[in-house]
Amino acid sequence: MSTRELPTYCRICEPLCGLIATVEDGRLVQLRADKEHPLSRGNACPKGIAFSEIQNDPDRVLYPLRRTAAGEFERVSWDTALDEISERLRGLIAEHGIESLGWYFGNPSSFSYSHTLWMLGFQMAAGLKHVYSAGSQDVNNRFVASQLLYGSATSVPVPDLDRTDFLLMLGANPLVSHGSVMSVPRVREKLTAITERGGRVVVVDPRHTETAKLFEHVGVRADGDAWLLAAMLQVIFEEGLEDAEALRRQAAGVRELRAAVARFTPEATAAVTGLESDRVRALARDLARAESAAVYGRTGTCLGRHATLVAFLIDALALVTGNLDRPGGSVFGKELVAVSELNARLGFVGYGKNRSRIGGFPDVLGTFPAAIMAKEITTPGPGRLRALFTSAGNPVSSVPNGRELASALAQLDLFVSIDIYVNDSNRTADYILPATTFLERDDIPLPFTALSPTPYTQYTERVVEPYGEAREEWRIIDALATRIGVQPFAIGPARAAGRLLSTLRRRVPGLSSARPTPTLLADLALRTGPYGDLFGLRRGGLSLRMLRRHPHGVVLADAITTGVLRDVVQHKGGRVRLDPDEIIIELHTLTDRPADPAYPLRVIGLRELKSHNSWMHNVELLMRGDREHAARINPKDAAVAGISDGDRCRVSSAHGCIEVTARLTEDMTEGTVAIPHGWGHRGGWQRANAAGGANVNDLMSTDLADVERLAGMSNLNGVPIRLDPVA
Repeated sequence: MSTRELPTYCRICEPLCGLIATVEDGRLVQLRADKEHPLSRGNACPKGIAFSEIQNDPDRVLYPLRRTAAGEFERVSWDTALDEISERLRGLIAEHGIESLGWYFGNPSSFSYSHTLWMLGFQMAAGLKHVYSAGSQDVNNRFVASQLLYGSATSVPVPDLDRTDFLLMLGANPLVSHGSVMSVPRVREKLTAITERGGRVVVVDPRHTETAKLFEHVGVRADGDAWLLAAMLQVIFEEGLEDAEALRRQAAGVRELRAAVARFTPEATAAVTGLESDRVRALARDLARAESAAVYGRTGTCLGRHATLVAFLIDALALVTGNLDRPGGSVFGKELVAVSELNARLGFVGYGKNRSRIGGFPDVLGTFPAAIMAKEITTPGPGRLRALFTSAGNPVSSVPNGRELASALAQLDLFVSIDIYVNDSNRTADYILPATTFLERDDIPLPFTALSPTPYTQYTERVVEPYGEAREEWRIIDALATRIGVQPFAIGPARAAGRLLSTLRRRVPGLSSARPTPTLLADLALRTGPYGDLFGLRRGGLSLRMLRRHPHGVVLADAITTGVLRDVVQHKGGRVRLDPDEIIIELHTLTDRPADPAYPLRVIGLRELKSHNSWMHNVELLMRGDREHAARINPKDAAVAGISDGDRCRVSSAHGCIEVTARLTEDMTEGTVAIPHGWGHRGGWQRANAAGGANVNDLMSTDLADVERLAGMSNLNGVPIRLDPVA
């Protein structure tokens, strides 16, 4: 028996905790936390440790599958699957044009540099119009806010946790999520260290979350964040608490922002926020007067009706108080690869370059709102979506009104999924192509170094060979592309990258003349990036060869460098824009949702420690004990509805209804109900199906008026509902 222990890292969520994989005779037998990892230092959450069960899951798809006339799946060879798919694709493109082809990629793709790279290369080379992602249910509003503020969608500030005196968190629960758009292993220690050195952590959330229980809690009313942030700015401006020097040096449009928030006094906003005016004033004063302060918002702030406005106001609050781009404030990490700079020069992806056929929504980094995908399939006319690929995604579970999408998927001329499971979406696909897990591929976390308060990176080789006939996503994308006559990285901005590669091949000895691979491109980008070795010109710089010598990873700096705002901002004049028309208009027209007596409560999402979106309910280790899908309800709201703890209850909105178990808790502010997402499975994963539950997104709307206009965000938080007992 051959046994090896190999360092790698987890790619489920953003801390990227170090893991040690025990492999016997080519099979994974165990994962444990890596004590030598310089940041996670022997810490890993239950999901990371339990990933061995996904790696070895008998329900995994390990061979290409084709749907039969009877609606079942049969195993076919890779050549058969790829040839048949490409033949059908060529016919569809010949008849309806490339605009009839689309792609949806899910959250796990963000943790695979090769998947992301080849998807982008194929999109640009083929000229795909219909591209969708989980970002419109997650983070696209953050990118649009950055575009409006800085002229650079991919420049996102993170809280400087190690140096801050005051952390204001909105809609984030990092003790459970482990942090997001913030790559911080051992985040609990980072947060408690703030208070241990005499600072404050304030958590704004409709639920008294696991994080809020450790610190100070502000129980804002669901979807009231925009009003709260505007009110805090109003107080700061009215009382002269703004940092005039920072505004003079860093910002444009201060007068316009001041005028736009003037009507949002704490008294005027109290009915929307649910907060007493004195409390809002005290919070604003304390933030403005803190020696250093960081403002951070996450998923809870991203899924309301004004998601982009909220993300914008979070950064505006940091700037107005003098806490943007300064130690202890909201700071900009240095990218491992100069994505923002390259994007500014070459125009790979951006904001509003194109508009969707349905609804006229602007694209965000080349993607459109996933909430309109069903209508793009079912609405006749030129540009109709007829052939769809999904990779690492389960949109029927994650978008609003999954019933509508499930019905639409059945109307496609071709539906192909690249995944590790038969899930709730691809169970009606024509083909399912087996992808590798993250343990079966090499990786480097290219997007995440700039989001870490302690700059860090790690490269990992695969720790096991792919099981069965699973293939890396990039290889599948490449094989499909070449069969329809498309070469990734061959057209438009991608051609410029190709020219750069050709130039480097001429000047750098040893570079292959063969077609590029993700590993080659990653190495070139790394070596020419801000931390790179510049092919030997910078001693101690990064290359993949150097990182292979440090399998537990490399800390690149003790902290994020500040004083870089002039380099970050791409607007003419180098100043942050506080007055974009889109934001000023929204502030002037902002009104609360009209009260509806038929739906007196509001529902919000809830992340669970042992779940991750929709794909970890097939793991026995994570589903043991009393795991159940339940709605968290304030006892007073439950009493009004005639519901007791443990009862089955019906949750209804204007758009749908579900039935779940009621769990009464004082953790909920009155008027708000929290229900975890990602439950209610109907796929090929047997344990997940047996877990029961319901898809909370069945309560949500895909009406165009209910899709946030600036970033196309799905409205999944603060949706009006009512509760009824189930007999």
